[in-house]
Amino acid sequence: MNGSRTSSIPGGINRRRILGFAAAIAIGAALPAAAADDKVVVGVVLPLSGAFADQGSHYETGMRLYQKVHGTKVAGKEVELVVRDDQGPGSGDLARRLTQELILRNGANIILGYSFTPNAMSVATLLTEAKIPAIIVNAATSSITTKSDYFTRVSMTLSQVTYTLGKWAASNGIGSAYTIVSDYAPGIDAETWFTKGFTEGGGKVLGSDRTPVAATEYGPFLQRAIEAKPGAIFAFNPGGDVSIAFMKQSGERLKGTGIKLMVTGDVVDDNLLPAMGSAVQDVISAWHYQEDVDTPENKAFLEAFRADHEGAPSYRVLQGYDGMDMIYKALEETGGDVSADALMSRFKGMKLASPRGPILIEPDTRDITQNIYIRKGEFVDGKGSNNTIAVVDMVRDPAK
Repeated sequence: MNGSRTSSIPGGINRRRILGFAAAIAIGAALPAAAADDKVVVGVVLPLSGAFADQGSHYETGMRLYQKVHGTKVAGKEVELVVRDDQGPGSGDLARRLTQELILRNGANIILGYSFTPNAMSVATLLTEAKIPAIIVNAATSSITTKSDYFTRVSMTLSQVTYTLGKWAASNGIGSAYTIVSDYAPGIDAETWFTKGFTEGGGKVLGSDRTPVAATEYGPFLQRAIEAKPGAIFAFNPGGDVSIAFMKQSGERLKGTGIKLMVTGDVVDDNLLPAMGSAVQDVISAWHYQEDVDTPENKAFLEAFRADHEGAPSYRVLQGYDGMDMIYKALEETGGDVSADALMSRFKGMKLASPRGPILIEPDTRDITQNIYIRKGEFVDGKGSNNTIAVVDMVRDPAK
């Protein structure tokens, strides 16, 4: 007998794969559970408690909304969501354990989730050993998809958004800037790629600061930036209450200085604007979704959302919605085949008509190419809004 020969066990699971997987995750006695033949299990890992619980609820809202519109069956199989709470950033060990459990105990065929980069990074080797596809629903550090061949992404990368904003700013009359970003991988991505785009366009960066991820006091950082007298401040932070605090303090301190404020779209997410008040006025942002996208797909998405919710859907709702669309379209094309090779081959090169505009999953990087919208904030009659002033078509991640 050839010593390298592998044998098969019921369920089509290769024994070598099981042994390697079990060794890698140190659960030698456990084998992945198999979902029933008429069911597809989507394991969902999101922040659903703590300071970032609001974020996780939005992704899940988008996933449930998709199933409300399109049903829970595709290719003759029932699609079941099994949702777990990773409690937010800095909980990579928990995210990894939950992902293990979804695969081993719940028989997850695919994973959809990961709002924060450290948590996505923590499961890369696990996905590779288990050969389970995962769609990143938000985590935006460019390099994540290089850590496992089973990662793909439905959100965006910080390099994609900030490089585009930097190039746009330099070509639209802003000659100098000061950067203030949160001190973790996405923040460093944002700082690096905004600076690259801005300086390639002829702009000059006068100074930079990095703040704690969960900081709520920005006075000293804003004061240093003001004293440098830039034409604009570029900022990135992780959304939610952190961004509300940043925007309120920026609105007060930058008033009358003539310094423009530029941010990524998550900092001024539409659903956060009521809490920011007039601080959104004239703020320039770049993002991959904009409520005023005039397409049948966006109108249908907004109508479905507003049937059960008030206000505007956040981009996180959209990302959950589109993640489910990727899974449904892949299952339609495979005829319900949930094997990793079948699903990953469908994801590579996939084109979708998303509410945000056209989407392409690049076949070589498994990352997303999409439109980037440049917006300007307005505060009229006590209500804030982000309004499109330019569209950069089909931007590929410049870091790959």
